[in-house]
Amino acid sequence: MDRSPLPFRLILASSSWGRKWLLQQAGYSFTIQPSNIEEPTEARLGDCRHYVGELAWQKAAAVAPRVADGLIIAADTVGWLDGRVIGKPADEADARRIIRSLAGTVHELWTGVCLWLRPGDWQFCWQERSLVRMKPLSEAEIDAYLQTRKWEGCSGAYAIEIPQDPYLTVEDGSVSNVVGLPMESLEKALRWMAQVH
Repeated sequence: MDRSPLPFRLILASSSWGRKWLLQQAGYSFTIQPSNIEEPTEARLGDCRHYVGELAWQKAAAVAPRVADGLIIAADTVGWLDGRVIGKPADEADARRIIRSLAGTVHELWTGVCLWLRPGDWQFCWQERSLVRMKPLSEAEIDAYLQTRKWEGCSGAYAIEIPQDPYLTVEDGSVSNVVGLPMESLEKALRWMAQVH
């Protein structure tokens, strides 16, 4: 059952397990239409906020022509360390490389969100940053983590565990943002859009 009635149906432009879980936990009903766009591995302007904002908009734009009526929720989440995008690992060796680079650091985790209302094509976009600390990891700990396969399809080669992650601490920003959808700001945006719709 929805936690609050909305005057539009929700369409999630993502097959991300984390985003689906967050919306379900918040009590929203929604359908899923993945955007299936190709994601660049580099930030075009050398800026992570612009990168996630542009990708979230592109994902929403890819789904919008398929939706006659409703509100599309599109998001993109990536890690950012030393001026470089930390995207999804290509394979286990790439995941090992990423985890090694993050272990013992505090890195940025950015999510861009784009809400796209159909019909009318009204759009509202924003970006959020969290700071995530990963504890130093031994090779044995990295091996054990890679065997869990939790890194598959995840930016930064990790999916944070709730409520307590053995390796990760969110030092600033929201945990939901690290999962892939900043629910606190999303819920405010949905309430606002419901009022002005």
